[in-house]
Amino acid sequence: MVKSDVQKRLNKYGYFFTLPFVIIFLIFNLWPTIYTFLLSFGDLRGLKTSYNIIGGANFAKLISDPYFWGAVLNTFIIWGLNFAPQLGLALLFAVWLTNTKFNLRGKNLFRALFYMPNLLTATSVAILFRSLFAYPVGPVNQMLLKIGIISEAFQFFRCVPASRIIVAFIQWWMWCGQTLILLMAAITAISPSLYESAVIDGANEWQCTWKITVPLLRPMMFYLLITSMVGGMQMFDIPFLLTDMHGGPDYKIRTTAIYMYNIAFQGRNDYSYAAAISIGMFVITIILALGINYMIKERAPKSYKKGVRK
Repeated sequence: MVKSDVQKRLNKYGYFFTLPFVIIFLIFNLWPTIYTFLLSFGDLRGLKTSYNIIGGANFAKLISDPYFWGAVLNTFIIWGLNFAPQLGLALLFAVWLTNTKFNLRGKNLFRALFYMPNLLTATSVAILFRSLFAYPVGPVNQMLLKIGIISEAFQFFRCVPASRIIVAFIQWWMWCGQTLILLMAAITAISPSLYESAVIDGANEWQCTWKITVPLLRPMMFYLLITSMVGGMQMFDIPFLLTDMHGGPDYKIRTTAIYMYNIAFQGRNDYSYAAAISIGMFVITIILALGINYMIKERAPKSYKKGVRK
């Protein structure tokens, strides 16, 4: 009985300490989500303070909106240009930095240097790269002119491939450090006895990495893929600040988040349709996450399944 009373008293204190988080979550997370969902079925726009429910008209419009699907395509192109080298190089450096045979000095310094860009604000990074690639007197243009690679200054932000590569490079530069830290943590969690047994059996460094490290990193790489895809669908600040705030040139840098912002706060001020765009982004992300999970899910061999049935 005494123990039960003490447990009840501790539970009361636990509820008291978790109450601030619950209140903040309800006000700043749950309610905005519910309100966005309700708003997507309305017709709120401009200076109106109330709206009428119009059903699924916004979603019907969204499905046939070529600008929305163009923004989705732009988002995945930029995300793909960013994520593929990010994961590849982070995995390479993670294997290198965690290899005990190399006995690399200054590992912590390398970790800090790789992670440092993630601590910078998107605004400062966008201003920095906007200055570096400025036309016609930016440092990159001046260096290329001096070397002789180009004969006249190049307008990087009026060229679609160049703009996409710059945005993808910035995203890679800012987030590669975090990917590296997570992969290093996953590698250090692998039992050294697995590598020792492989070496005794005659495996070399490449075989140990490809046959032991990479397969055991599968859960972490799946986590990185999903979180990177979610972040990619929400990509806004860097392409928004580097371009004319509309995803130029030719709207090829306009991501889904930028398109939603343009609809909601620039020109049309169609808040209900912008809410429908955000719901569309959410649905696309969920579908892709479930699809990726299904494709990479481990399945039992057919012979094993037949044996179990018998």
